[in-house]
Amino acid sequence: MKHATFKLVALAGLLALGGLAQAQAIKIANIVELSGPGTTSGTFFDNGVKLAVKEINAAGGILGKQIDLTSEDTQTNPGVAKGLTQKAVDNNVFAIFGPVYSGSIMVSMAESKRAKVPNFTGGEGAAVTQQGNPYVFRTSFGQSVSFPKVARYINQKSKNLVVIYVNNDFGKGGRDTIRKLLDGSPTKIVVDISTDQGQVDFSAAVLQAKRSNADAMFAYVNEEESARLLRELRKQGWDKPIIGETTLTGQKVIELAGDAANGAMAHVGLTVEAPQLKGFGDKYKAAYNSVPDHNGVKGYMGMYTLKAAIDKVGKLDREAVAAALRNTCYDAKANPGILMSVCYDDKGDLDRESFMVQVKAGRGEVVETLPPLGKK
Repeated sequence: MKHATFKLVALAGLLALGGLAQAQAIKIANIVELSGPGTTSGTFFDNGVKLAVKEINAAGGILGKQIDLTSEDTQTNPGVAKGLTQKAVDNNVFAIFGPVYSGSIMVSMAESKRAKVPNFTGGEGAAVTQQGNPYVFRTSFGQSVSFPKVARYINQKSKNLVVIYVNNDFGKGGRDTIRKLLDGSPTKIVVDISTDQGQVDFSAAVLQAKRSNADAMFAYVNEEESARLLRELRKQGWDKPIIGETTLTGQKVIELAGDAANGAMAHVGLTVEAPQLKGFGDKYKAAYNSVPDHNGVKGYMGMYTLKAAIDKVGKLDREAVAAALRNTCYDAKANPGILMSVCYDDKGDLDRESFMVQVKAGRGEVVETLPPLGKK
């Protein structure tokens, strides 16, 4: 009887310890597009975060605590993203990663802000960091940082430009930003063409572009649509420069577009073809048997950036960690997991080196490394 009682007491002790360990874990929610039009972006981002968490936990965690990560599917629906963010807040998470799509983070970040939860997003829409939200942080360039670099390149290549964009927050933000930057420059936008998210048929859009007599195209649509657009451009014999930003030359686009992707040029904040990121690309491929695009890198680096901020603060204090990310730089030598040194401004926008990539023989090739925008 005493032996049985001892077993019960021991079991109760183990359960209590297990519960205590779980309570001491750092809870993080990954709220991303795992279905719907954003599946490609969300899945890469999700895998990147998971890979970083696995490495961090294996190395002892953060401040000696393990990370308890959960992944939730927004279905590429802003309303679902908002509900999942509220659920994460109610679950007392320390930080939130995602959504990746600008339209979703624009809706969901009000919930993380209300609870003062740091929220790392893959969204690039200019408006994301213009709302005065002190808890939202980008994992990639916003349009205010990346587009000046694109505009300078376009000025060198085009006098008469056609713009094709997707009619959502991401696309409209890009269209408006490039228009503003090119206003008064040597490049004139002769026509801009709106397309739908998830659009399948680009024949009419390409025909309109050809009739504009533009000497180059700026394409700003999502991954799957980029591939369809490139195939239609090849089909209709478009032989002028095709210039984009990040998504246009992503790995998934290259796979889907095939030979039609060759020649496409884009300013890319992150690519595993860059020397600084090839090691990550190898680790990702070994873990998931696929080549990651920029979204995979964003998730991975974002998680390590959060770790660097927590380590700097020295305690699990959401407000202090958010403050430690603003107007602050993190060096890759001191924090190897972030892979590239990065600086955040007071809005949550980041700045670091970036790359011009051109698709050659079915792969994106880095043809130029550009310094941070803040450096002359």
